[in-house]
Amino acid sequence: MDVGELWAIFGPGLAGAVFGAGWWFWVDAVVCSAVAVSFLHYLPGIFASLAALMFNCVRREDIDYSPYDDGEWRLKLWLFIAYVVAFVSLAASVGLLIQDALEESGPSSWTGTAGVFQCVFVLISGLIYWTSHSE
Repeated sequence: MDVGELWAIFGPGLAGAVFGAGWWFWVDAVVCSAVAVSFLHYLPGIFASLAALMFNCVRREDIDYSPYDDGEWRLKLWLFIAYVVAFVSLAASVGLLIQDALEESGPSSWTGTAGVFQCVFVLISGLIYWTSHSE
């Protein structure tokens, strides 16, 4: 077996483990929080999961990288929107981390840190699955 075949076999499992670890960080932060966590804090992780799903709806073989051909502009637009959703969710989680660190009455800074970990891990899991599944 070569590395590509092993990556195709074990890549989706690794992606699932990284995805689960990201959500585990968030659930741990919510459960251990002394203050009720508002629904606004849940949104970056939900949108990061949506972006990972959007990435994995497109196969790599379907993308035309030719600069002179119109190609599949819908796929490129879909991936662009997925990237925007991913980076906005990551930026929102960093913003909530800063807000949690500066506010005394809100959730602890661990909640904000776990939100950033969640977004990063979920987006990495989407990338791992996309690269391993589209062989």
